[in-house]
Amino acid sequence: MNFGTPRRRFADVPALIRSYAHVKGAAASANLTLGVLDSTRAQGIQDAVSEILAGRHDQQFPTALVLGGGGTTSNMNVNEVIANRASQLAGTDVHPNDHVNASQSTNDTYPTAMALTVLDLSAPVVAAVENLIAALERKATEFAEVRRLGRTCLQDAVTLTVGQTHQGQATGLKRGVTSLQEALKELTAVPLGATVLGTGIGAPEGYSELAVAELARTTGLPLTVNDDFFDALAHLDTYAAVASTVARIATLMAKIAADFRLLSSGPGGGLAELTLPAVQAGSSIMPGKINPAIPEFVMQLSYRIRGASHTVESAVAAGELELNVMEPVIVDALIDMFDDLTGAAAVFTERCVNGLEWNGQRLESNADEGYDKWVALAAEDGYDAAAAQVRSSRAAKTREV
Repeated sequence: MNFGTPRRRFADVPALIRSYAHVKGAAASANLTLGVLDSTRAQGIQDAVSEILAGRHDQQFPTALVLGGGGTTSNMNVNEVIANRASQLAGTDVHPNDHVNASQSTNDTYPTAMALTVLDLSAPVVAAVENLIAALERKATEFAEVRRLGRTCLQDAVTLTVGQTHQGQATGLKRGVTSLQEALKELTAVPLGATVLGTGIGAPEGYSELAVAELARTTGLPLTVNDDFFDALAHLDTYAAVASTVARIATLMAKIAADFRLLSSGPGGGLAELTLPAVQAGSSIMPGKINPAIPEFVMQLSYRIRGASHTVESAVAAGELELNVMEPVIVDALIDMFDDLTGAAAVFTERCVNGLEWNGQRLESNADEGYDKWVALAAEDGYDAAAAQVRSSRAAKTREV
């Protein structure tokens, strides 16, 4: 009731529900080993967690995703659902705080579940961008020897090949994916066991190691215990790195899309070197007109992704003293970024890059205007002499026109 009508609820993010359930299951396992929980309650919690992981209780998480209070509402929503269901399954009272939340705090469970969620949701992003890279590399092979005129400042420069153009685009995107994977890797060091502010208060000795080992086993992720809990809870700059890298990939995709849009301009009065797939009619009044709808879609999503990246950076900077309580809006913004980048990359690949064609005749005609021979002449006769010949040649062509 405190947070209005949410745009996105906890229930709308099954990955976060599953991640939090994994955290609670790992905590119960560690607490059983250390004698904090009896076997009946521990088993009840584990059984309830199994049901949640199977997706049986998603609608029992009605709370807002973005909320105040540092995620305590979300943590207690999980605790209460597990406690109520565990009580039914175990046939004994299971308390949300005393049992399900034993040896824990929102301070350490929320960022741990948050890290697992981001790692989970990032997988489709990486796959979609890698598919786009593969499509560009296929085009690089297909048009490996086709010459085209390069430009600087939108003016004629020297020639290169279409293959070199597409391979350069693929290489740039590969660099972005590598940077994203490196940033994500930092999230595998989780702060479970930090409890309040990183002090570990309320958790028995050995709890963190046991809980994280169990969490690694159940998630299949290479998780480790964060080596500085105080840093982990106070500073969320790793999420800023993830967000900025996603924005970086989106920005490069938008640049490639804008280049395609320019190179396909025309076809009568523009460059018309590139022909994009005609995915839809371009005008409601001009018959036969085709617009670069997919590149424009990719460009627009990049603007939204960069805006969400700014949200993450602002939230990271807003942490105060020992704890950053702005984690919910970071999760929310990253979900939007991941969705947009995955969608943009998939559509760009399937409905644009896979079907694009290069106009060989137009390419050859334009390539003849390249400065290749003038650069070679300057190397022999000097820059000034070559420049004079360029001016003379241009003047002659103007007179012919």
